[in-house]
Amino acid sequence: MQNPLFSFIRDLYNTSDFIPLHAPIFTGNESLYVQHTIESTYVSSVGAYVDQFEDSLANYCGVAGAVAVVNGTSALQVALYASGVGYGDLVITQSMTFVATCNAIHWLGASPVFVDISSISLGLCPDALKTFLDENCVVTARGCMHKQSGKIVKAVVPMHTFGHPVQMDELIAVCEQWDIAIIEDAAESLGSLYRGKCCGSLGTTYAALSFNGNKILTTGGGGMVLCKEKSAARYLKHITTTAKLPHSFEFEHDEYGFNFRMPNLNAALGCAQFEQLENFIVDKRLIASSYQEYFDGSDFEFIREPDYSRSNYWLNAVLCPSESARNKLLNESVEAKVMLRAVWKPMHQLEIYKGCIKGNLEKTDYYAKRLVNLPSSVRGN
Repeated sequence: MQNPLFSFIRDLYNTSDFIPLHAPIFTGNESLYVQHTIESTYVSSVGAYVDQFEDSLANYCGVAGAVAVVNGTSALQVALYASGVGYGDLVITQSMTFVATCNAIHWLGASPVFVDISSISLGLCPDALKTFLDENCVVTARGCMHKQSGKIVKAVVPMHTFGHPVQMDELIAVCEQWDIAIIEDAAESLGSLYRGKCCGSLGTTYAALSFNGNKILTTGGGGMVLCKEKSAARYLKHITTTAKLPHSFEFEHDEYGFNFRMPNLNAALGCAQFEQLENFIVDKRLIASSYQEYFDGSDFEFIREPDYSRSNYWLNAVLCPSESARNKLLNESVEAKVMLRAVWKPMHQLEIYKGCIKGNLEKTDYYAKRLVNLPSSVRGN
Protein backbone atom coordinates (compact mmCIF):
# COMPACT_ATOMS: atom_id res chain seq x y z
CA MET A 1 0.00 0.00 0.00
CA GLN A 2 1.44 3.38 -1.03
CA ASN A 3 2.27 5.94 1.62
CA PRO A 4 -0.64 8.44 1.73
CA LEU A 5 1.89 11.30 1.72
CA PHE A 6 2.55 10.73 -1.97
CA SER A 7 -1.14 10.89 -2.83
CA PHE A 8 -1.32 14.14 -0.89
CA ILE A 9 1.63 15.58 -2.83
CA ARG A 10 0.09 14.51 -6.14
CA ASP A 11 -3.13 16.29 -5.20
CA LEU A 12 -1.12 19.33 -4.12
CA TYR A 13 0.49 19.53 -7.57
CA ASN A 14 -2.49 18.10 -9.46
CA THR A 15 -0.43 15.64 -11.50
CA SER A 16 0.16 11.93 -11.92
CA ASP A 17 3.57 12.56 -13.50
CA PHE A 18 6.95 12.45 -11.82
CA ILE A 19 7.20 15.26 -9.25
CA PRO A 20 10.63 16.92 -8.92
CA LEU A 21 11.99 18.47 -5.74
CA HIS A 22 12.13 22.00 -7.12
CA ALA A 23 11.68 22.92 -10.78
CA PRO A 24 11.67 26.40 -12.34
CA ILE A 25 8.52 27.88 -13.79
CA PHE A 26 8.38 30.29 -16.75
CA THR A 27 4.99 31.95 -17.09
CA GLY A 28 5.98 35.60 -17.56
CA ASN A 29 8.16 37.59 -19.93
CA GLU A 30 11.09 35.16 -19.98
CA SER A 31 10.92 34.30 -23.68
CA LEU A 32 10.31 37.93 -24.66
CA TYR A 33 13.27 39.34 -22.73
CA VAL A 34 15.67 36.59 -23.82
CA GLN A 35 14.62 37.19 -27.43
CA HIS A 36 15.36 40.90 -26.91
CA THR A 37 18.95 40.07 -25.99
CA ILE A 38 19.36 37.83 -29.04
CA GLU A 39 18.02 40.53 -31.34
CA SER A 40 20.30 43.12 -29.76
CA THR A 41 23.35 40.80 -30.08
CA TYR A 42 24.33 41.81 -26.52
CA VAL A 43 24.11 38.33 -25.12
CA SER A 44 27.36 38.30 -23.13
CA SER A 45 28.55 40.33 -20.14
CA VAL A 46 27.46 43.77 -21.38
CA GLY A 47 23.81 44.70 -21.74
CA ALA A 48 20.89 46.61 -20.31
CA TYR A 49 19.37 43.61 -18.54
CA VAL A 50 22.44 43.16 -16.33
CA ASP A 51 22.11 46.72 -15.04
CA GLN A 52 18.36 46.37 -14.63
CA PHE A 53 18.67 43.10 -12.74
CA GLU A 54 21.28 44.51 -10.37
CA ASP A 55 19.23 47.63 -9.68
CA SER A 56 16.04 45.64 -9.13
CA LEU A 57 17.64 43.31 -6.58
CA ALA A 58 19.44 46.11 -4.75
CA ASN A 59 16.20 48.09 -4.40
CA TYR A 60 14.16 45.05 -3.41
CA CYS A 61 16.62 43.91 -0.76
CA GLY A 62 17.28 47.41 0.54
CA VAL A 63 21.04 47.57 -0.05
CA ALA A 64 23.29 50.18 -1.62
CA GLY A 65 24.36 48.09 -4.58
CA ALA A 66 24.36 44.66 -6.21
CA VAL A 67 26.79 42.92 -8.54
CA ALA A 68 25.60 40.09 -10.79
CA VAL A 69 27.97 37.14 -11.22
CA VAL A 70 28.00 33.67 -12.77
CA ASN A 71 26.74 31.68 -9.75
CA GLY A 72 26.18 31.79 -6.00
CA THR A 73 29.53 30.19 -5.22
CA SER A 74 31.43 32.94 -7.04
CA ALA A 75 29.27 35.55 -5.29
CA LEU A 76 30.30 34.20 -1.90
CA GLN A 77 33.93 33.83 -2.96
CA VAL A 78 34.32 37.46 -4.03
CA ALA A 79 32.41 38.66 -0.95
CA LEU A 80 34.91 36.78 1.22
CA TYR A 81 37.82 38.05 -0.87
CA ALA A 82 36.67 41.66 -0.55
CA SER A 83 36.37 41.14 3.20
CA GLY A 84 40.04 40.28 3.41
CA VAL A 85 39.78 36.50 3.64
CA GLY A 86 42.89 34.84 2.29
CA TYR A 87 45.48 32.12 2.68
CA GLY A 88 45.70 30.67 6.18
CA ASP A 89 42.60 32.43 7.54
CA LEU A 90 39.59 30.83 9.24
CA VAL A 91 35.93 31.37 8.40
CA ILE A 92 33.26 30.14 10.80
CA THR A 93 30.16 28.62 9.25
CA GLN A 94 27.71 25.77 9.75
CA SER A 95 28.37 22.16 8.82
CA MET A 96 24.78 21.62 7.64
CA THR A 97 25.02 23.54 4.39
CA PHE A 98 25.55 22.92 0.70
CA VAL A 99 29.19 22.21 -0.10
CA ALA A 100 29.52 25.43 -2.16
CA THR A 101 29.68 27.46 1.07
CA CYS A 102 32.86 25.67 2.11
CA ASN A 103 34.32 25.48 -1.39
CA ALA A 104 34.17 29.28 -1.67
CA ILE A 105 36.21 29.48 1.52
CA HIS A 106 38.66 26.77 0.44
CA TRP A 107 39.54 28.29 -2.94
CA LEU A 108 40.72 31.46 -1.21
CA GLY A 109 43.23 29.41 0.75
CA ALA A 110 41.22 29.70 3.96
CA SER A 111 39.61 26.95 6.03
CA PRO A 112 36.04 26.57 7.30
CA VAL A 113 35.37 26.16 11.01
CA PHE A 114 32.15 24.36 11.89
CA VAL A 115 29.79 25.54 14.62
CA ASP A 116 26.46 23.94 15.49
CA ILE A 117 23.03 24.97 14.21
CA SER A 118 20.00 26.26 16.09
CA SER A 119 16.75 24.33 16.45
CA ILE A 120 14.96 27.64 15.91
CA SER A 121 16.24 28.31 12.39
CA LEU A 122 18.40 25.31 11.38
CA GLY A 123 21.05 27.96 10.70
CA LEU A 124 24.15 28.99 12.62
CA CYS A 125 23.43 29.06 16.37
CA PRO A 126 24.49 32.26 18.18
CA ASP A 127 24.91 30.41 21.50
CA ALA A 128 27.13 27.78 19.88
CA LEU A 129 29.13 30.54 18.16
CA LYS A 130 29.65 32.40 21.45
CA THR A 131 30.69 29.20 23.23
CA PHE A 132 33.20 28.30 20.52
CA LEU A 133 34.77 31.76 20.51
CA ASP A 134 34.89 32.00 24.32
CA GLU A 135 36.57 28.61 24.63
CA ASN A 136 38.92 28.70 21.65
CA CYS A 137 39.73 32.27 20.63
CA VAL A 138 41.30 35.49 21.89
CA VAL A 139 41.23 39.06 20.57
CA THR A 140 44.66 40.25 19.45
CA ALA A 141 46.09 43.19 17.53
CA ARG A 142 45.78 41.03 14.39
CA GLY A 143 42.13 40.25 15.08
CA CYS A 144 40.24 37.30 16.52
CA MET A 145 42.82 34.53 16.83
CA HIS A 146 42.17 30.81 17.25
CA LYS A 147 44.50 29.99 20.14
CA GLN A 148 45.49 26.46 19.18
CA SER A 149 46.28 27.13 15.50
CA GLY A 150 47.30 30.77 15.74
CA LYS A 151 45.10 31.52 12.71
CA ILE A 152 42.84 34.55 12.41
CA VAL A 153 39.05 34.22 12.20
CA LYS A 154 38.26 36.69 9.42
CA ALA A 155 34.52 36.15 8.95
CA VAL A 156 31.38 34.35 10.05
CA VAL A 157 29.11 33.00 7.31
CA PRO A 158 25.60 32.03 8.45
CA MET A 159 23.39 30.34 5.86
CA HIS A 160 19.61 30.84 5.89
CA THR A 161 18.74 27.14 5.66
CA PHE A 162 15.85 26.31 3.31
CA GLY A 163 15.02 30.04 3.28
CA HIS A 164 14.47 30.34 7.06
CA PRO A 165 16.29 33.41 8.43
CA VAL A 166 18.91 32.85 11.12
CA GLN A 167 18.93 34.71 14.46
CA MET A 168 20.80 37.69 13.05
CA ASP A 169 20.57 40.12 15.98
CA GLU A 170 22.14 37.59 18.31
CA LEU A 171 24.82 36.62 15.79
CA ILE A 172 25.69 40.27 15.14
CA ALA A 173 26.00 40.92 18.89
CA VAL A 174 28.49 38.06 19.23
CA CYS A 175 30.49 39.10 16.18
CA GLU A 176 30.67 42.74 17.27
CA GLN A 177 32.17 41.60 20.58
CA TRP A 178 34.85 39.68 18.69
CA ASP A 179 35.25 42.20 15.82
CA ILE A 180 34.38 39.67 13.10
CA ALA A 181 32.54 40.50 9.87
CA ILE A 182 29.30 38.67 9.03
CA ILE A 183 28.78 37.68 5.40
CA GLU A 184 25.34 36.21 4.68
CA ASP A 185 25.02 33.11 2.58
CA ALA A 186 21.56 34.10 1.40
CA ALA A 187 21.59 31.73 -1.58
CA GLU A 188 18.30 30.12 -0.57
CA SER A 189 16.52 33.05 1.05
CA LEU A 190 15.63 35.69 -1.55
CA GLY A 191 12.30 37.15 -0.43
CA SER A 192 12.59 35.92 3.15
CA LEU A 193 12.23 38.58 5.84
CA TYR A 194 13.94 38.85 9.22
CA ARG A 195 11.96 41.21 11.48
CA GLY A 196 10.66 42.91 8.34
CA LYS A 197 14.06 43.24 6.63
CA CYS A 198 15.16 41.26 3.59
CA CYS A 199 17.66 38.49 3.98
CA GLY A 200 20.78 39.67 2.20
CA SER A 201 20.64 43.09 3.87
CA LEU A 202 21.35 41.90 7.41
CA GLY A 203 25.10 41.21 7.61
CA THR A 204 27.86 43.71 8.30
CA THR A 205 29.40 43.73 4.81
CA TYR A 206 28.12 41.53 1.98
CA ALA A 207 25.62 38.82 1.13
CA ALA A 208 25.57 36.20 -1.61
CA LEU A 209 22.49 35.15 -3.61
CA SER A 210 22.07 32.20 -5.98
CA PHE A 211 19.89 32.00 -9.08
CA ASN A 212 20.51 28.35 -9.92
CA GLY A 213 17.72 26.48 -11.70
CA ASN A 214 16.38 25.15 -8.41
CA LYS A 215 16.12 28.51 -6.63
CA ILE A 216 12.96 30.57 -6.11
CA LEU A 217 14.13 32.90 -8.90
CA THR A 218 16.42 31.56 -11.61
CA THR A 219 18.68 32.96 -14.29
CA GLY A 220 19.61 29.44 -15.40
CA GLY A 221 22.97 29.88 -13.70
CA GLY A 222 23.87 32.98 -11.77
CA GLY A 223 24.43 34.73 -8.49
CA MET A 224 24.70 38.18 -6.98
CA VAL A 225 26.66 39.99 -4.31
CA LEU A 226 24.61 42.43 -2.25
CA CYS A 227 26.67 45.31 -0.86
CA LYS A 228 25.99 47.62 2.08
CA GLU A 229 27.96 50.48 0.46
CA LYS A 230 28.02 51.84 -3.11
CA SER A 231 31.81 52.06 -3.08
CA ALA A 232 31.98 48.34 -2.26
CA ALA A 233 29.64 47.54 -5.15
CA ARG A 234 31.80 49.56 -7.54
CA TYR A 235 34.91 47.73 -6.37
CA LEU A 236 33.31 44.29 -6.72
CA LYS A 237 32.03 45.18 -10.19
CA HIS A 238 35.61 46.07 -11.10
CA ILE A 239 37.31 42.94 -9.78
CA THR A 240 34.63 40.58 -11.13
CA THR A 241 35.16 41.99 -14.63
CA THR A 242 38.88 41.11 -14.71
CA ALA A 243 39.85 44.39 -13.00
CA LYS A 244 40.04 46.09 -16.40
CA LEU A 245 40.51 49.85 -16.38
CA PRO A 246 38.23 51.88 -18.69
CA HIS A 247 39.95 52.78 -21.97
CA SER A 248 38.85 53.17 -25.57
CA PHE A 249 41.31 50.58 -26.90
CA GLU A 250 43.97 49.56 -24.34
CA PHE A 251 43.73 46.48 -22.11
CA GLU A 252 45.02 47.59 -18.71
CA HIS A 253 44.27 45.65 -15.53
CA ASP A 254 45.26 47.12 -12.16
CA GLU A 255 44.97 44.01 -9.93
CA TYR A 256 44.31 40.29 -10.00
CA GLY A 257 40.69 40.02 -11.02
CA PHE A 258 37.98 37.43 -11.49
CA ASN A 259 36.09 36.72 -14.71
CA PHE A 260 32.78 36.20 -12.94
CA ARG A 261 30.49 38.39 -15.07
CA MET A 262 26.84 37.40 -15.55
CA PRO A 263 25.84 37.33 -19.24
CA ASN A 264 23.06 39.63 -20.37
CA LEU A 265 21.16 36.56 -21.60
CA ASN A 266 20.93 35.21 -18.06
CA ALA A 267 20.08 38.61 -16.62
CA ALA A 268 17.16 38.91 -19.05
CA LEU A 269 15.74 35.69 -17.69
CA GLY A 270 16.28 37.01 -14.16
CA CYS A 271 14.45 40.27 -14.85
CA ALA A 272 11.40 38.37 -16.06
CA GLN A 273 11.52 36.03 -13.08
CA PHE A 274 11.91 38.95 -10.67
CA GLU A 275 8.63 40.45 -11.90
CA GLN A 276 6.90 37.34 -10.52
CA LEU A 277 8.84 36.94 -7.26
CA GLU A 278 6.11 38.00 -4.85
CA ASN A 279 3.59 35.69 -6.55
CA PHE A 280 6.13 32.86 -6.28
CA ILE A 281 6.49 33.53 -2.54
CA VAL A 282 2.71 33.55 -2.02
CA ASP A 283 2.34 30.15 -3.69
CA LYS A 284 5.30 28.64 -1.86
CA ARG A 285 3.87 29.76 1.46
CA LEU A 286 0.51 28.23 0.55
CA ILE A 287 2.28 24.95 -0.24
CA ALA A 288 4.09 25.12 3.11
CA SER A 289 0.80 25.74 4.91
CA SER A 290 -0.69 22.66 3.27
CA TYR A 291 2.26 20.51 4.34
CA GLN A 292 2.07 21.88 7.86
CA GLU A 293 -1.62 20.98 8.12
CA TYR A 294 -0.94 17.52 6.72
CA PHE A 295 1.76 16.68 9.28
CA ASP A 296 0.03 18.23 12.32
CA GLY A 297 -0.67 15.52 14.88
CA SER A 298 1.66 13.00 13.22
CA ASP A 299 5.03 11.61 14.30
CA PHE A 300 6.65 13.80 11.65
CA GLU A 301 7.46 17.42 12.51
CA PHE A 302 7.11 19.96 9.70
CA ILE A 303 9.88 22.58 9.80
CA ARG A 304 8.20 25.94 10.30
CA GLU A 305 9.55 29.44 9.86
CA PRO A 306 10.92 31.10 13.03
CA ASP A 307 8.48 33.41 14.84
CA TYR A 308 10.51 36.49 13.94
CA SER A 309 10.46 35.85 10.20
CA ARG A 310 8.61 35.46 6.94
CA SER A 311 10.25 32.57 5.13
CA ASN A 312 10.13 32.03 1.39
CA TYR A 313 9.98 28.29 2.19
CA TRP A 314 12.46 27.60 -0.59
CA LEU A 315 12.54 23.94 0.36
CA ASN A 316 9.93 22.47 2.64
CA ALA A 317 11.29 19.98 5.14
CA VAL A 318 10.00 17.45 7.63
CA LEU A 319 11.79 15.94 10.62
CA CYS A 320 11.30 12.18 10.76
CA PRO A 321 11.01 10.38 14.12
CA SER A 322 14.12 8.31 13.45
CA GLU A 323 16.82 7.67 10.89
CA SER A 324 15.15 4.40 9.91
CA ALA A 325 11.85 6.23 9.34
CA ARG A 326 13.69 8.71 7.14
CA ASN A 327 15.28 5.97 5.07
CA LYS A 328 11.97 4.16 4.68
CA LEU A 329 10.28 7.35 3.45
CA LEU A 330 13.08 8.09 0.99
CA ASN A 331 13.04 4.55 -0.41
CA GLU A 332 9.26 4.65 -0.84
CA SER A 333 9.49 7.97 -2.68
CA VAL A 334 11.64 6.44 -5.40
CA GLU A 335 8.99 3.86 -6.24
CA ALA A 336 6.24 6.50 -6.03
CA LYS A 337 8.15 8.78 -8.45
CA VAL A 338 7.93 11.70 -6.05
CA MET A 339 11.31 13.31 -5.45
CA LEU A 340 12.21 13.58 -1.78
CA ARG A 341 15.76 14.24 -0.68
CA ALA A 342 17.79 13.82 2.48
CA VAL A 343 19.43 17.00 3.71
CA TRP A 344 23.04 17.54 2.63
CA LYS A 345 25.60 15.34 4.31
CA PRO A 346 27.21 17.56 6.98
CA MET A 347 30.47 19.08 5.82
CA HIS A 348 32.47 17.72 8.76
CA GLN A 349 31.54 14.21 7.63
CA LEU A 350 32.93 14.71 4.12
CA GLU A 351 36.44 13.40 3.55
CA ILE A 352 37.57 16.74 2.13
CA TYR A 353 36.52 18.71 5.24
CA LYS A 354 36.63 16.19 8.08
CA GLY A 355 39.96 17.58 9.35
CA CYS A 356 38.60 21.10 9.86
CA ILE A 357 38.31 22.74 13.26
CA LYS A 358 34.87 22.26 14.76
CA GLY A 359 32.81 22.78 17.88
CA ASN A 360 30.16 20.51 19.36
CA LEU A 361 27.90 19.54 16.45
CA GLU A 362 25.26 17.56 18.32
CA LYS A 363 22.26 19.26 16.72
CA THR A 364 23.81 19.12 13.26
CA ASP A 365 24.27 15.36 13.55
CA TYR A 366 20.74 14.90 14.96
CA TYR A 367 18.97 16.79 12.18
CA ALA A 368 21.14 15.35 9.42
CA LYS A 369 19.90 11.85 10.27
CA ARG A 370 16.21 12.79 10.24
CA LEU A 371 15.52 15.68 7.85
CA VAL A 372 13.81 15.12 4.51
CA ASN A 373 13.08 17.79 1.91
CA LEU A 374 9.70 17.71 0.17
CA PRO A 375 8.65 18.85 -3.33
CA SER A 376 8.54 22.64 -3.21
CA SER A 377 8.18 23.93 -6.78
CA VAL A 378 6.00 26.94 -7.49
CA ARG A 379 2.79 25.76 -9.16
CA GLY A 380 1.55 27.04 -12.51
CA ASN A 381 -1.68 28.96 -13.00
